[in-house]
Amino acid sequence: MDLERTTNRIVRQRNRSALLSKLFLEGPLTRQDLARSTGLSQPAVSNVVGDLIGAGLVVEAGAVESDGGRPSMMLRVAPRFAVVAGVDVGETRVRVELFDLAMKLLASADYPLDSAGPAPEAVVRHILAGLAAVTEQAGVSRSDILGVGIGVSGVVVQGSEALVHAQTLGWHGVPLERLVRAEIDLPVHVDNGAKTLGQAEMWFGAGRGSRHAVFALVGSGVGAAVVTNGVMYRGSSSSAGEWGHTTLVYGGRTCRCGARGCLEAYVGAEGILDRYREARRGRAVPGADEETRLNALIEAADDSATARRVLTETAGYLGAGVANLINLFNPERVVLGGWAGVALGARLLPAIREAAAGQALRQPYEQAEIELGQLGVDAVALGAATLPVAQLLAAGGIRR
Repeated sequence: MDLERTTNRIVRQRNRSALLSKLFLEGPLTRQDLARSTGLSQPAVSNVVGDLIGAGLVVEAGAVESDGGRPSMMLRVAPRFAVVAGVDVGETRVRVELFDLAMKLLASADYPLDSAGPAPEAVVRHILAGLAAVTEQAGVSRSDILGVGIGVSGVVVQGSEALVHAQTLGWHGVPLERLVRAEIDLPVHVDNGAKTLGQAEMWFGAGRGSRHAVFALVGSGVGAAVVTNGVMYRGSSSSAGEWGHTTLVYGGRTCRCGARGCLEAYVGAEGILDRYREARRGRAVPGADEETRLNALIEAADDSATARRVLTETAGYLGAGVANLINLFNPERVVLGGWAGVALGARLLPAIREAAAGQALRQPYEQAEIELGQLGVDAVALGAATLPVAQLLAAGGIRR
């Protein structure tokens, strides 16, 4: 009898998870839509939906006309069942954003980082300040937050607690999850920023509809997230995707990681600006920070042959890096994102595609689309905010 009750409970949780996930990712849907797409019987769908409505997780979203008979009621995940926080810990700033369960942005706060190697404690202070700021802006309480997701530069080793290894930040085995949990009584999830960007674009952006995709994040540094058969590829310790530290030029430019010739040293924002500075015979690039300096370089290319040459070279380097991704992973889609990737791609995407075509094997290149991300600079934080949502969906709507 105990085994039977346990089995029934597991089956019911799986059914709740399947229906809730469908509604979150594809809703609004009718009960009939849910039965068709999940393979569950109509009575099973009605029973589970009734439970979800009773729990406040699902709400009705208007009627849709049917071919004869009564109109069908549309259903969706209740947007204000809870809110979720997403944090983007980059190399130049910490961004904290708050979303409802429709993933509508409710509030955001930005904190510039003063140094290239910020102390973990300083980053935690920014995260806490940001959480206080966004909850106040949105008029919600801390208890309304389902969880906090954090996307961070570097390798994030998953285990009993997440440990961050970020050479460019000077971090080695930093227990960021534990440091944040010590200050707030909320679930905390930490992952690599390229992977959170990839999840956001898979769920809501340029990756929708694909099963095999690579998401390239180009900012100060460079990373990638690889999705194969709909699942994020992580490797043995979650460090898969360090695309920026693959060798592009043997014995080439010194990378911030200490190696020479890494892709990041050529197409990361810092590397691009350094190459531009060298091309200007050491003259500094105008601008208060990396973003304004990179935008100044892009704008200068309309009138400056030097700026045009640097951008042309950058498109070639990026195209070669994308070709490596295509040859290695045979994706349906390569999505270029990150703040620098979006800025560069708006001008250079045709040249990047051309360079990739010249370097990739013909057959896998012809199978792949190379696109810009659709979610802009918020993609890392948005993807981080989906981490507690993913746990809620997997648990069938049971908060933990």
